[in-house]
Amino acid sequence: MTDVNTHEHSDHPVTSGRLPVADVPHKPRRTDVDPKAARRAERQVAGMFTLSVLFVILFVVAYVAIPKDANVYIPVLGLVGAMNLALGVTMGAAVFLIGAGAIQWAKKLMPDVEVVQERHELASEPADTAEAVDQYERGKEESGFAGYKIIRRSLLGALALFPIPLIVLLRDLWVQPTDTPNPQAELETTIWRKGSRIVVDGSYAPVKASDLPVGGLISAVPENMMEVQEEEHTLNARGKAAILVVRMQPDEIRSQQGENWDYQGILAYSKICTHVGCPISLYEQRTHHLLCPCHQSTFDLADSGNVIFGPAARRMPQLPIGVDEEGYLVALADFAEPVGPSFWERG
Repeated sequence: MTDVNTHEHSDHPVTSGRLPVADVPHKPRRTDVDPKAARRAERQVAGMFTLSVLFVILFVVAYVAIPKDANVYIPVLGLVGAMNLALGVTMGAAVFLIGAGAIQWAKKLMPDVEVVQERHELASEPADTAEAVDQYERGKEESGFAGYKIIRRSLLGALALFPIPLIVLLRDLWVQPTDTPNPQAELETTIWRKGSRIVVDGSYAPVKASDLPVGGLISAVPENMMEVQEEEHTLNARGKAAILVVRMQPDEIRSQQGENWDYQGILAYSKICTHVGCPISLYEQRTHHLLCPCHQSTFDLADSGNVIFGPAARRMPQLPIGVDEEGYLVALADFAEPVGPSFWERG
């Protein structure tokens, strides 16, 4: 990197590896010489900040007034949610206007000076540090924050109201269902029922015991998964009911969460890590260990899914399974333990 040194003329010869600085006359801005242009720029900046306040208010109004199921048609995109569109436009406009106003303020009204500084060692001398503090104080004074009252007030108003949409959106972090008292109760049960067939996740093909070799693993869900998703219009049921089905030699199973919950060495466990809820499918056949890729919690599927390493505090819930009259794998009941991550309300 080349040091820069100051010179009186642009044709000064290059010496000692330093480049001369072009002697280009400084051209003042219109707002520097025309008080009317300066006042016009001030009104523009204040107007942008004020419009930002207006869009924040419109954000809140749209969130409260627009039905969640309302749609609007947009060419190319088709039907889109009216609320999402309104929230996106108002939030984006509020952010843009604050940024645009700040840029306009800096370009038109803040001091327009050119400063050339030679390169120096990174370690500053005490005198340089003191000079930097003085320059900072001078820059703060010259920014005009105290002088342009209308800009200061409109900016403070825009910044004060800008967090309101973020606070309003906190309401959607948990919508209380009418049939469950709290999030803990929501996680207590899944859609697994006695006789529910186990099907491969994705193809939804039922699984026979003879289809799964020793050491094999499949990701599976209940056979009625698609029906429940279409009815609820969410993935909540899938997130709770997803399982892993593995097969090992029966004599390798050291313990289970219930008596004879396997079928000829086939075991079914929840796929959702009990730490923070990451989906798991990293299975080591030789050790029968299941590894969570998020935080390396490790569970021993041959020993009741107990935790052997990592931050998880609960074992992986086991699903009791058997076969129906056609030889397909089925659940014998729902999970005996709640699935999903641990949290402070859950013992």
